[in-house]
Amino acid sequence: MNSFNYKNSELTVENITISKIAEEIKTPFYCYSLDNLKEQYKKLDQSINLKNYHICYSVKSNSNQSIIKTFSKLGSGADVVSIGELKRALMAGIPAKKIVFSGIGKSSEEIQYAIKNNILMFNVESISELKKISKESVELNIDTQISLRINPDIAAGGNEKISTGKAKDKFGIDWKNAIESYDLAANLPGIKVIGIDVHIGSQINDIEPFRRSFDLLIELVEVLRKRGHEIQILDVGGGLGVQYHPDEESLDIAEYGKLLSEKLGNLNCEIIIEPGRLLTANSAVLVTKALYIKKTDSNNFIIVDAAMNDFIRPTLYDAYHQIIPIKKESNENSFLKYDVVGPVCESGDFFGKNVQISKINEEDLLAIKSVGAYGSVLSSNYNTRASINEILVNDDKFEIIRDRIEDEEIIKRDKIPDWI
Repeated sequence: MNSFNYKNSELTVENITISKIAEEIKTPFYCYSLDNLKEQYKKLDQSINLKNYHICYSVKSNSNQSIIKTFSKLGSGADVVSIGELKRALMAGIPAKKIVFSGIGKSSEEIQYAIKNNILMFNVESISELKKISKESVELNIDTQISLRINPDIAAGGNEKISTGKAKDKFGIDWKNAIESYDLAANLPGIKVIGIDVHIGSQINDIEPFRRSFDLLIELVEVLRKRGHEIQILDVGGGLGVQYHPDEESLDIAEYGKLLSEKLGNLNCEIIIEPGRLLTANSAVLVTKALYIKKTDSNNFIIVDAAMNDFIRPTLYDAYHQIIPIKKESNENSFLKYDVVGPVCESGDFFGKNVQISKINEEDLLAIKSVGAYGSVLSSNYNTRASINEILVNDDKFEIIRDRIEDEEIIKRDKIPDWI
């Protein structure tokens, strides 16, 4: 489902035009569709035919509490990677017993907080971390449930920077060391081993890496159970890809759900999946205004009021995001090619190059699509630029779900010592 459509040549989200929102909200701003978020979740949920499974939304993809609460009300748990994300998930109404704590660098403070809040389990990334959790659990006199994240050495994902399942990556425990690691964990005080965790990458649109990963899980479950380990939970991670480019093939969710059932449905385990991008990416646009049109001998530039500090994926990953006008031009002869760039003084501050779009005038509005995942969460105040609003649309109404933080408030956070 797509809640962003043209009606009478005006880009509309659900039943309100972007132009109407922009009359009240200063550009740039993120604009989410509540209907789109719900439908993405339901589509995934309905594609999985397992008796015992849970979705744990990957909070890192978008940590706005309105987004988390939307999924919580649909039954989702949460996958978190910091104490801040854990607090957000709890405050948004996700029960602690539906929260898994992932990430390779958990501090003592984070471990203690999670244990005291009685989360479902930690996904443990190293032997050093395992021993630290054991120590903290003993000191708190609480047995802590864990799974070990196993690195299966499987290449997957759309970009080298988001690969997580290869042997050279920083994540997880090497596949070849899995058995001895489980044997060690079983004998540590304060530790209760209940599962296996595997996460092979992000933005995966090919089903085959998942198939190989599930086959390895089946093999490992069998070996570990023969050695006396009670494997109750299989956390298969996320990484489910989406369509960014109109010509791009995205992962077939129905096929993924079928594969889960066929491969893991008879293992007598609870299955956890951790989607993030799949649920949020295509549920939002970044609305921005053309400040200047600049023409040179080699390029046409649209300089917009959004910048890399607001949305860094094109800069960071060379990621493609479709850019469309808020008001649609029907005359194809008016289409030109532009580089759409921001005002930050770096050549890397761009949103699209050689973008074919109808002729744009200064003050016209544009929408950068598919920004719901790894958009606002990666934003910064570089160049002392304001943090922008986030808007959630429900039918024909909208609310601000994150306030804009102006430059004055950002500057106030600085402290100047008396001795300067």
